[in-house]
Amino acid sequence: MSALNPYDGFLDGRPVEEILAGTVNQIAFLLAKMGTEKVNEAPAPGKWSPAEIVAHLADCEIVFAFRLRQTLAEDGPTIQPFDQEKWAATYSGVSAGLALGTFSSLRRWNLRLIGNSLPGAADRIMTHPERGAMTFKTVVETMAGHDLNHLGQLKRIAGQE
Repeated sequence: MSALNPYDGFLDGRPVEEILAGTVNQIAFLLAKMGTEKVNEAPAPGKWSPAEIVAHLADCEIVFAFRLRQTLAEDGPTIQPFDQEKWAATYSGVSAGLALGTFSSLRRWNLRLIGNSLPGAADRIMTHPERGAMTFKTVVETMAGHDLNHLGQLKRIAGQE
């Protein structure tokens, strides 16, 4: 696992753009396999329900969107970390459909930016206060690894792994 990309171990050798482009459809498939009741049920005490996992992905897509754009617009910006558990406190009652629709729209927007920015912006630097200097490319790779991490959770819940 890379200190810069805590999700590096989830990457499976496919191009990260392919992983990112396929996540929305995979989530939709898994949610459909689960059914309405299971989508809103936490798999264990203290764990997020599938709907909450998708809400988390939508929130993270907002964060990634800002980080990527800030890195393109500024020279060497310092990005802001966030406490995912505090953000997750707002997820109760959010439907999986709303979360997935939000994630889908944001992901399409980010894929457009990534497609227009790579490979030219790959080495643009940002600083994460906890991880140090990172490149635009590292953030894109982090997004893909993060997707695969949560897709793995959803697959286990859906009984697809």
